[in-house]
Amino acid sequence: MNILVFEDALVAQLHPITVSRPAYAITCASYRLIDFLQQLDGPIVANVRSYLQAIQKLDFPNFKTKLDSGNEWTLVVNARLAPTRSNYGRLKELFSSDAPTVIVDDGSVAIAVVKTESLTGEELQTVLANVSNDDAATTENCLFKFPHDVIRENMDCFNDNMNLRLESGKYTEVANGVFSSTKVELSSDVKFDTHDGPIVFEKNVSFGPFSFLRGPVYIGENCKVNEHASIKDAVSLAHTIKAGGEIEGAVIEAYSNKQHHGFLGHSYLGSWINLGAGTCNSDLKNTYGMVNIDYGSGKTSTGMQFVGCAIGDYAKTAINTSIFTGKMIGVGSMLYGFVTTNVPSFVNYAKSFGQMSGMPASVLVTTQKRMFGRRKVQQRPEDIQLINDMFELTAHERPELSTDPITF
Repeated sequence: MNILVFEDALVAQLHPITVSRPAYAITCASYRLIDFLQQLDGPIVANVRSYLQAIQKLDFPNFKTKLDSGNEWTLVVNARLAPTRSNYGRLKELFSSDAPTVIVDDGSVAIAVVKTESLTGEELQTVLANVSNDDAATTENCLFKFPHDVIRENMDCFNDNMNLRLESGKYTEVANGVFSSTKVELSSDVKFDTHDGPIVFEKNVSFGPFSFLRGPVYIGENCKVNEHASIKDAVSLAHTIKAGGEIEGAVIEAYSNKQHHGFLGHSYLGSWINLGAGTCNSDLKNTYGMVNIDYGSGKTSTGMQFVGCAIGDYAKTAINTSIFTGKMIGVGSMLYGFVTTNVPSFVNYAKSFGQMSGMPASVLVTTQKRMFGRRKVQQRPEDIQLINDMFELTAHERPELSTDPITF
């Protein structure tokens, strides 16, 4: 069976976390949707936004450019499908089926099994409009609709996803409730609490003295947990991350640093982010009420009491930056002082000092080269082009802002 994963128009509602990545590459509770799709072991075709296609070709060279007409059926998957164990179960079941099926979430096709011939020579959205009919099965909350959905699902499905990992047989229990993909000796200075869920980590993970981890927690390859760190309650770290201070209920994508003292809670951080020492975010209103978030089109109720922030790739914070509850931080921005509003992409944000200015794409290109060099990652022409594309695509967020540097 073919696999066709597609982005629909509502992927824009996941801004800022999907500005720089396909929706299928969002991490939640240690998995990405693409991880599940690759485990199905079928040829994958991915239909994503045009400016992401060059990066996709480099990052996923095994993807096919067209469906195999020799396969009678195609599994069609919305890229916004949350990477939860229950959704993986649905995908596995449908991948082995040979009957037309449509599953819809809030009017959007989430998963479908259709004849491959029906996908040939037509626009995908036209096909999906035809398969989304009155006979479709409906479900709720299987698709990410807004960034806070990622934070919620990370909390809700963490233990289920960890159990799925452990059932693979790839991990060895190295302490009570603590599992590693490689043989490792743990220092007695590191404290683990697995009463509420397991702690799972990959190879080349290091733990500083007097660090504390309370499960469920997942730590990817080549991560460094600093001394006196407190990592707890549904934290998912992708590979090559430096983690310190207090982190709770958060997702951090690859190559980001949150290594100094300060609190990060119930938040999503993209890749290549650096949080300066003392940076903290709020994840609870003073009224203890439900958090509402301004997504640009108006206030959206999250239905959640604990929601921190969502930060796009390449954003940076200065020392002692304070991010208020439920704020969205655009890609490539630099933050100073108190962050009391959503932050556009490619800006120097210092509203508490009475200043905010635009930032040229060339600044991020130069910064990216320096950052990549520190991690021995080669900056490719496609990486530079993506920065320039993101700059143009987010221009409407910073109308009439000058590019004068911020002064203190």
